[in-house]
Amino acid sequence: MKYFRLSCIAAVAALLAACGGSEDPSRGDLMDPPNILATLTTAQIDAGTTASGLRTLAGKARCDVKVVALNYYTAGAKAGELTNVSGVMLVPAGTCSTEKTALLAYAKGTDVQKPRTLANPQDSETFLLAAMYASQGYSVVATDYLGFAKSAYSYHPYLHADSEATSVIDSVRAARKAASSVGANLSGRILFTGYSQGGHASMAAHRSAERDYGNEFDVAAGAHLAGPYNLSGSLRIPDAIAGVQFFVPYLVTSWQKVYGTIYSDVKQAFKAPYSNYIETLLPNPTMTYTTLVTSGTLPGGTPNQARDALFQPAFIASSQTNPNDPLYLAAQKNDILGWTPKSRVLLCGGSGDPTVPPAVHQNVMKADFDARGVTNVVSVDVDGAIQATFGPGGVAPTDPASAAFATYYGAYHGTYEPPFCHAQARAVFDVIVK
Repeated sequence: MKYFRLSCIAAVAALLAACGGSEDPSRGDLMDPPNILATLTTAQIDAGTTASGLRTLAGKARCDVKVVALNYYTAGAKAGELTNVSGVMLVPAGTCSTEKTALLAYAKGTDVQKPRTLANPQDSETFLLAAMYASQGYSVVATDYLGFAKSAYSYHPYLHADSEATSVIDSVRAARKAASSVGANLSGRILFTGYSQGGHASMAAHRSAERDYGNEFDVAAGAHLAGPYNLSGSLRIPDAIAGVQFFVPYLVTSWQKVYGTIYSDVKQAFKAPYSNYIETLLPNPTMTYTTLVTSGTLPGGTPNQARDALFQPAFIASSQTNPNDPLYLAAQKNDILGWTPKSRVLLCGGSGDPTVPPAVHQNVMKADFDARGVTNVVSVDVDGAIQATFGPGGVAPTDPASAAFATYYGAYHGTYEPPFCHAQARAVFDVIVK
């Protein structure tokens, strides 16, 4: 659904405060008043980090944390679109309530559940942000992205760099506008971070904030974690990644909606029965990663088996070899290579990651920076810590047929890796803004 300025139709009247006399909203304006949902106490946060094993990395909480629901205006994926996105603001409270705080803008990992919002004190990703950052004296704002939760946008433009960037940047604007009413004392300094899809989104936002809005944002640093920065390169690898049945259809159908060039008929890309419903499957109103596979809605098996069950072989072959392939050209538009950050950058990932392999993304990103003489970028590999903590006997399992192998690599990207990279990010941020 598109929202255009100066419309007086009913759909837009639901978005605008009034139709006719009032000014149109701008990007970052609050659609609803900020809503304080809960306050997590230091005792609650410490109990949670102790129970989850996160306490060693997060440390003892020193601030209570207000959890605030936001709903704000932002741009759509195409020119001229104005829509809305929801999200969460985490505000240091209690003994920290008078401190000036940097504002950390966070971009979440890939989500297949359309109703999910980070404005939920029980959400595990929200709690991680509260424990790692907000309870340590950072204000945090995190977007739900276009097409999720309260967003009226008709789809999610997955791994579309420009709209990811605007959703994140406009969350910063929304947080600034909400600050006084929720007790946030912002210093004016901005930090960007995100994990997985969010690493791609946070780097796109960091790039845009410095390049396009340098007079508006005082960007102190960015920590981009396990992100797929080299999307065109990822299409060229011969073997499928873990999670291919979720991430690649999501990307293909999203870019088809944005660009309209990926295929002329969905059956050119996808095999039956998936071609019958794949364009409207993700994000899903009811299904999770698990139920998408257990119900047979998406295929299981090894990554290559899942890829080959879903996609037409000619479609995959063209994306891997043809320099003029439409999917490959769209991927090049959404690569985050070739930019020069003004502020400090951390890249973090684990070299054993089977979903976003650093050899394809993080290492290529770092080499791109190095080749252009960029010196303010640090790249960290947390694989050793992951193996020592979660690997049987302190090492990664090597037998692909073993249950230990399936468990370890199945949990690597989504569970094991994030907290170690967030700890690395906070260590960088603490030096710069504390």
